[in-house]
Amino acid sequence: MTVKELNQLLKEKGYKFTSQRQYVFEVVTENQGKHLNSQEIFELVRNRFPEIGVATVYRTLSLLEAMGLIYGVDFEDGFRRYDIVKDDEEHRHHHLICLECGAIKEVEEDLLGTIEETIMKKNKFKVINHRVKFYGYCEKCQAKIERDQ
Repeated sequence: MTVKELNQLLKEKGYKFTSQRQYVFEVVTENQGKHLNSQEIFELVRNRFPEIGVATVYRTLSLLEAMGLIYGVDFEDGFRRYDIVKDDEEHRHHHLICLECGAIKEVEEDLLGTIEETIMKKNKFKVINHRVKFYGYCEKCQAKIERDQ
């Protein structure tokens, strides 16, 4: 989404287009796939717009999420992390989370399609989306753990 499209969408929804909102959206967009938390986003936005307050960043993240432009994920590390909603994704991607170093990797394959069909047939429940997090050890940490044993 371009800044012009963001401006138009905000206006359609009855919100003002501000430079603060623009900068927050740009930071999340530029760091797609990095799953930045709100504090990291605040610090990056503050580099461009030193006067911005942390509350403004939190409110903007909340607004952008409510508008369906970004989504937040809780990786159970005490932070809500954000990423851009991709128009071409039928479902949000899955995540691999390393218990040792905290690295987060995206899994693009939709592994649950057949499960959703089964749920629909057995429960008459149409799944719209799902979130899956796999916890374990990344390749680097596996090697380190093996060396240490």
